[in-house]
Amino acid sequence: MFRERRRERHEEREATRYQMRQRMISIGDDYTIENDRGERVYKLDGKALRVRKTILFEDMAGHELCKIQERMLHVRDSMEIEGSDGKRAAMVQKAMIAPLRERWVIKTDGPDLHVHGNIVDHEYTIDRDGDKVAEISKRWFRVRDTYGVEVLPGENDVLILAATAVIDTMAHPDR
Repeated sequence: MFRERRRERHEEREATRYQMRQRMISIGDDYTIENDRGERVYKLDGKALRVRKTILFEDMAGHELCKIQERMLHVRDSMEIEGSDGKRAAMVQKAMIAPLRERWVIKTDGPDLHVHGNIVDHEYTIDRDGDKVAEISKRWFRVRDTYGVEVLPGENDVLILAATAVIDTMAHPDR
């Protein structure tokens, strides 16, 4: 009886894993995001020939779920994530002073999300008020230039994946 309850609780809390390519964002190219079963579930469509970086986050049917745009003339590097309704869903900003490691903040309508860890090597977590909401890691996959994003239940998967794509784009501007 106790084992059955424990298994049910574990199944309720099970996170969703996605597979992303390290060189995923290159303006003008399309990239896909796969779930843990290897199914393509989302795609990123980089728009070329625009004044500022613009990336459309779509489902596989081509429906726009959100739009990612670089914010020009800001003191800090930042990119905005707009929902399908055109309203700002989040603003991803790099911390101005980060002495030892890079720090990032994802500003939302609710409590902000904070990014901690090694961004360049894709080994970091995203938390809200000290509670982990997502983990990003390369160690889950043996494929080169691939990393995983594990989103905990009850979180907005699209927002977390879009924020991860933004952080990847901003942390590796040479791509």
